[in-house]
Amino acid sequence: MDNLELALQKAFINKEALGDDLTPKFIVNNPKKHDYLLNTLSKDLKSCKTFFIAVAFITPSGLNAIKTQLADLALRGISGKILTSTYLNFNDPHVFRALLNIPNVEVRVSKKEGFHSKGYLFEMEDYQSFVIGSSNLTMSALKLNYEWNVRLTSRENGEMVSSIQKHLIQEWHEAQSLTLEWVDAFEKNYHPIVNRKMLVQDVSENECLDTQYILPNSMQKEALRSLKALRETGATKGMIVSATGTGKTYLAAFDVQQFHPKRVLFIVHSELILMKALESFKLILGGKDDDYGVLSGNSKNFDAKYLFGTIQTVSKSEYQERLGKEAFDYILIDEVHKAGAKSYIKAIEFFNPKFLLGMTATPERTDNFNIFELFDYNVAYEIRLQAALELELLCPFYYFGVTDYEKDGEIIDETTDLKRLLQEERVDFLIKKINYYGYSGDSPRGLVFCSRKDEARQLAEMFNDRGIPSAYLSGDHNFDKREKEIKRLDTGEIHYIFTVDIFNEGIDIPKVNQVIMLRNTQSSIIFIQQLGRGLRKDPSKEFVTVIDFIGNYKNNYMIPMALSGDSSQTKNSLRRDTIDVTYISGLSSINFEKVARERIFKSIDQAKLDAMSELKASYFKLKNRLNRVPYLNDFQVLDGVDPLLIIGKEKTYYNFLERIGEAEAKLSEEENSALKFVSVELLSGIRPHELYVIEEFLMTDKEQLSLEEITALFDTFNLTYTTDTLASVVKVLDLSFYESTIRKRYLLSQMFKMKENCLQITEKFREFKKNSYFINLMLDVIHTGINKSMEYDLSQPLNLYKKYRRKDVLRLLNMNFNQNEQSIGGYTNSNNHFAIFVTLDKGKDFKAARIAYEDEFIDERTFHWYTKAPRNLRSPEVQLLRNPGEYKFHLFVKRKYNQKENETDFYYLGEVAPLQETIQQVEKQDKEGKKKSVVKLDFTLETPVEPNMYEFLTQSIRTNE
Repeated sequence: MDNLELALQKAFINKEALGDDLTPKFIVNNPKKHDYLLNTLSKDLKSCKTFFIAVAFITPSGLNAIKTQLADLALRGISGKILTSTYLNFNDPHVFRALLNIPNVEVRVSKKEGFHSKGYLFEMEDYQSFVIGSSNLTMSALKLNYEWNVRLTSRENGEMVSSIQKHLIQEWHEAQSLTLEWVDAFEKNYHPIVNRKMLVQDVSENECLDTQYILPNSMQKEALRSLKALRETGATKGMIVSATGTGKTYLAAFDVQQFHPKRVLFIVHSELILMKALESFKLILGGKDDDYGVLSGNSKNFDAKYLFGTIQTVSKSEYQERLGKEAFDYILIDEVHKAGAKSYIKAIEFFNPKFLLGMTATPERTDNFNIFELFDYNVAYEIRLQAALELELLCPFYYFGVTDYEKDGEIIDETTDLKRLLQEERVDFLIKKINYYGYSGDSPRGLVFCSRKDEARQLAEMFNDRGIPSAYLSGDHNFDKREKEIKRLDTGEIHYIFTVDIFNEGIDIPKVNQVIMLRNTQSSIIFIQQLGRGLRKDPSKEFVTVIDFIGNYKNNYMIPMALSGDSSQTKNSLRRDTIDVTYISGLSSINFEKVARERIFKSIDQAKLDAMSELKASYFKLKNRLNRVPYLNDFQVLDGVDPLLIIGKEKTYYNFLERIGEAEAKLSEEENSALKFVSVELLSGIRPHELYVIEEFLMTDKEQLSLEEITALFDTFNLTYTTDTLASVVKVLDLSFYESTIRKRYLLSQMFKMKENCLQITEKFREFKKNSYFINLMLDVIHTGINKSMEYDLSQPLNLYKKYRRKDVLRLLNMNFNQNEQSIGGYTNSNNHFAIFVTLDKGKDFKAARIAYEDEFIDERTFHWYTKAPRNLRSPEVQLLRNPGEYKFHLFVKRKYNQKENETDFYYLGEVAPLQETIQQVEKQDKEGKKKSVVKLDFTLETPVEPNMYEFLTQSIRTNE
């Protein structure tokens, strides 16, 4: 029975049967689990040889969701067809023009009046996949709406797929080819007869029918309640951390409304922001014009009830003296992350308001100045990008990580000279990409962020030369010039403003529908600030297009870090956030072109994310927020750097604190060694059983636990276990699990011993418990590990696509003992488990193997593998392969060997089965040129490797060249 027959059996005959990616699937969008129809379509597009999409309705956002996949297919010479309609005049001329701009898609328009099909057909290497249901090619249908769809699979000669293909071919022949002439003619007579917005996307809960009366949105309501509650505690200072575009200025005005101050001072760093803030306050608070005044370089109003001042003016002694310390009972500081500057400190220290409010989207600073301390650590409310998108407070964005210009193998990087950046061919390349990914609205209104001023100025000129009206702005331009160009962009007189050092924050241009990045990502903070320029909602757009041209930059790893909001700084999480981009909420989407994605992987491989400077910065960032020395667990629960990164670098958190001068007491060498055992061996949380046992001894006066008491403890915490698990846990804790070298390492600080069928504490551990600092640090490690265990499905020992060290695998599979890493090598077997460890790209520096093994994927379901040498068909492990019996075979793979980082983790790809007909004894040459006997064979994977993971693993050699 082949895979397809097994899949059909699971779907239609026996749900308990084994299935795989071919199993027919019922698909319903589940935003809470980030499970969308879009995931299925993207996956099939990546793997297909050709495709045929037949849908009645298409929106620019729906088309954007698959554009990078289509671009990648074009590079591979793969094309497909889209059949759509003019039904209800839903599809507008803009989307038809966008379809014409996709070179590897042939489009036709059905002549049938009631064409209402929704189907997606993909031709794979040896089967067909098709999705049929209720979803059109709109972003709402692909991600949010309650839609019903079914994915089916079939061989080429299957009855159902043959019927579908026959029907599609007939419809295709009867349809009208999409041409520029057809679109021009259609546009002349186009009048939408349905409310597209109601069909595509619900009206936001924050939109009001009466635009003259503005009500707080959901974020503002919650923040207002929090601010009121904070003041009721007697607090006189508070901070709001809120993503760009969520309405901080309106929130401030609403809070002024509920506070009823006599006079208000609103401090900003720019006159552009100042005037917009004043207008927003007027909309909310009303009142007479002379209630509002400006104190800046160009205006000197000292008496207004609502005074809006630039920090440059407000911080001057002469103006402070004229105003007086008690002039305002409510002061607001916008973009308060700048408040570490002397001018802000001077203003804060001078004035004495009843309440001081600071607002920012990004409170983090790179100079270690503690903004939180300025506001007595009172964060009244916080909402970051992901949560704001989920609450639909922001305009949806479609991020495209695209490949920057490359010629003769030369790629744009930090050192590229200006001449190459301004090549005519590169400019044409940029324009082609920008047009391909498009925009929402009547015309493009884009901000283009460049790496240097000369580049920005000359690119603006070159765009103008090509008939694309553009302007250049930098910090060198005065207020009037900036305001003039922003107004021209707002009205559509120009399409682009090229810039370098302004627009990162504070500037509000709601109609911006494109953000284009032509620079190296310097920090995740700046990245989000620039992205945020387009996130404010506006009736002129349904979404903002973000096009990031990715060159060969060292800091490319910051892109997934910024988009995901993941601050763990682990390479594994950054790779995951580049591969699996379903984490983005709402109607937004993230897409990387294949080559751009490979450049990010290369940057991640080369990044020094565990450098002491990085870890120290993360530590003080957390300390500033908490107003105390952080525990290791604080990093885990408050989304700081991954605790494993600190332990990987320093072995214990105590060592780290000592190194940066932050340890609050002393540990003996033996106490620190005990801490090291738990930190290095158990912190990962892959099996928390040992941690709960140690915690029980720490938190009670018990000096021994029987095996029955240990299992009762496991039951208390709902831990899955077997008798083998229990035996393994005990062996780990009394160190008998470990081979001699590791056992010696921890023997002097051994905490437990097995005696008379009980696990007992040692005299050393009894002494350790007298040190309260040791107990605090040990409990901290335990709680961190238990929290980390929540990242795993603990009902089974191994989780698909999670990373494991060799010794972790031996522990989780309850193998007899922990062998030396070198002796394990490529595989080991024990206790009915056969664990196989493969490094795909061993690199030039790999000296561990005497023979160059050519282990490799044949496809997503098949892996080609070699035994150690010398081996023959009679060797014990080969006999196991030929006659598996009760043995289970597990495949663990990592991309490449990295001697510098000593990265020992492997991705778990699930159980595999030896293909008996492929087992063959062959000869291979060793390093001395001598022939050695080995056995080669193919494994079938029980679960085919997920396409994104497969691409990630198999492209390692290409990016290493």
